[in-house]
Amino acid sequence: MAITAIALGMVMMLIAIATGGGLQQKIREKIVAFHGHIQIYNYDNNASEVSIKPISIEQDFYPKFTEIPEITHIQAVATKGGIVRTESSYEAILAKGVGADYDWRQMKGFIKEGRIPDFTSEDISNEILISEYFANRLQFKLGDNCHAIFLKDETSQIPNQRNFKIVGIYNSGFQEFDATYIFTDIRQIQRINQWKSDQVGNFELFTNNFEKIQEIGDRVYLETMSNLDSQTIVQKFPFIFEWLGMFDFNIYLIIGIMVVVGGFNMITAILVLILEKTPMIGTLKSLGATDMSIRKIFLYNAAYIISLGLFWGNLLGLLLLYLQQKYSFVKLDPNTYYVTEVPIHIGFWSVIALNFCVLVLCLLILLLPTYVISKISPTKSMKFS
Repeated sequence: MAITAIALGMVMMLIAIATGGGLQQKIREKIVAFHGHIQIYNYDNNASEVSIKPISIEQDFYPKFTEIPEITHIQAVATKGGIVRTESSYEAILAKGVGADYDWRQMKGFIKEGRIPDFTSEDISNEILISEYFANRLQFKLGDNCHAIFLKDETSQIPNQRNFKIVGIYNSGFQEFDATYIFTDIRQIQRINQWKSDQVGNFELFTNNFEKIQEIGDRVYLETMSNLDSQTIVQKFPFIFEWLGMFDFNIYLIIGIMVVVGGFNMITAILVLILEKTPMIGTLKSLGATDMSIRKIFLYNAAYIISLGLFWGNLLGLLLLYLQQKYSFVKLDPNTYYVTEVPIHIGFWSVIALNFCVLVLCLLILLLPTYVISKISPTKSMKFS
């Protein structure tokens, strides 16, 4: 029973850590794919995602932010609100203009059909990347032409109209973004806004150390000019990251409960062993064995039982995690969790640390029941023979 309790507890702890960490990593990656880790934009009262006032790319930090080594990449983007219209329907969009410096590595994993648009040629490209959400809503297919309308600042003026060609369809599983963004050539946005070729909406920065993103974000702010502001994705999406932070609490709570449950089962097992071996304890004491040396015997036996439980728990838990990662048989509602299946992420050292902590904590819990040994009298224990 003790071995089974330890094994099942370990399975639950591994699943909690792997799924909690997987959700945190996957959702964070999706947010980063659309916004980068840190954004630099004009210091004004524009709270929308639409780029209104341009920024010159003639900045000390562009195209490389050499002052902060943790910044691995910086890219210039611009966004413009508009409407995609068909003969029977229409959808509001946010066209995100990107250029040759845009890092597509994050988005490549979301491509369902087609390819990434090519914005590296000298001519302005009319290729766009749309979401599967838009494609289904407006009945678009790969290779179709897409008619978009972009309003001007003065509503009395004739709106800008553009015809795009759909070369790729993506699905990030993050419906809040999928229902908003299409990707187009940044030069299209510059032309619509009548900006110069060296003017963009904002800059997106990527870092190699997310754990220190707030510290890096503060350093970015200090390195930029006074007319520019910066914001991390944690500041931009506080509710999402507060929700993700709750996963850590849930993981610690599950680990604590499982350790307590496993520890009490081990206490029961040890007390049963002590009662069964009472004559042996009396004999050892009569031969001069100390209480501590006898307690060590039972602690070694307990460590063996715990190790067996950990072995089978790791074997079963890691097998289940591998099957989920490979076959994704447990699905989730993307409207609630922003992913379509339970993601798995757990490091080797996390598993080692978890096993070590469980072993040590269980042994510490067992110090109390083994104290009973010191109360056993050699003479009285003979009646159990």
